[in-house]
Amino acid sequence: MGRIVLENVTKKFGDLEVIPPLNLTIEDGEFVVFVGPSGCGKSTLLRLIAGLEEVTSGRILIDGEDVTNIPPSKRGLAMVFQTYALYPHMSVRKNIAFPLRMAGMNEAEQNTRIEAAATALNLTDYLDRKPGQLSGGQRQRVAIGRAIVRDPTAFLFDEPLSNLDAALRVGMRLEISEMHKKLKTTMIYVTHDQVEAMTMADKIVVLQSGRVEQVGSPLDLYREPRNAFVAGFIGSPKMNFIDGEKAGTLGAHTIGVRPEHVQICPKGEGDVWQGKVGVAEHLGSDTFIHVHGIDGCDPMTVRAGGEVKINHGDTVYLSAQMDQIHKFDSEGHRVS
Repeated sequence: MGRIVLENVTKKFGDLEVIPPLNLTIEDGEFVVFVGPSGCGKSTLLRLIAGLEEVTSGRILIDGEDVTNIPPSKRGLAMVFQTYALYPHMSVRKNIAFPLRMAGMNEAEQNTRIEAAATALNLTDYLDRKPGQLSGGQRQRVAIGRAIVRDPTAFLFDEPLSNLDAALRVGMRLEISEMHKKLKTTMIYVTHDQVEAMTMADKIVVLQSGRVEQVGSPLDLYREPRNAFVAGFIGSPKMNFIDGEKAGTLGAHTIGVRPEHVQICPKGEGDVWQGKVGVAEHLGSDTFIHVHGIDGCDPMTVRAGGEVKINHGDTVYLSAQMDQIHKFDSEGHRVS
């Protein structure tokens, strides 16, 4: 089991409150991602759950047991950090076995767990190598293997892929997701990368200044963001926000429309905005066109097909799918 409940949890550093009263439930077996900009409190929240930071007030329960004042080693959690923290003089086998040896497990059981973890993470052929002989992705798998062998109640990942290059990040993202499907263990994953959040999570927790802005499935947050902050943070490229007269005619202070819901159209055929093409990013399957000169939104990003013919400086006319318009009030709260 791995149900984790936070009840009115707060955290202060001196007089500075970095986590205002926060309530959150993570169900057994869920893959939950904490996401938000730098300094939003996501790593602090993870460390509170792990017991690496003391809670100022409130309670943390794991499977119904109050662990607020229980040390990290007694919480049954395994943490994987941004840095691999491997022992360079030890083989992969010994690195993975380290927590088991510290727990006094017999060698036969150690070997059984090590072999199972190595098989799951494609590390069997590397067990006798030293960390310095491995790639970054392989070293991160060793760190994950060291967590797996503990058979924890939950895994806590603190931006584990941020030190990897783009290709390795994609590969490791898939491997961690596959691992979750196999193990069915609760996982909490911290990242500032909303693409990782969208592709990996069962449930996303969006944080800003220590507050939970919204909790929900990736598609729920994408389709029905609670406020302009969530709308702008979830989705890549980010949502276009338009202020001014056009927003007012639709009964809102600000309207939002995602780049894929804006189309280039012939003049006079449903055009809402007129502007000039700036940079066009051709990615093969898609082209992201940045259009300038639009009142209240400069530039506006348009997602078009990969074969679109467009040149810098072209005048274009744009329309939006009106059923995909998001409306926000002056405080940024969603109104429809």
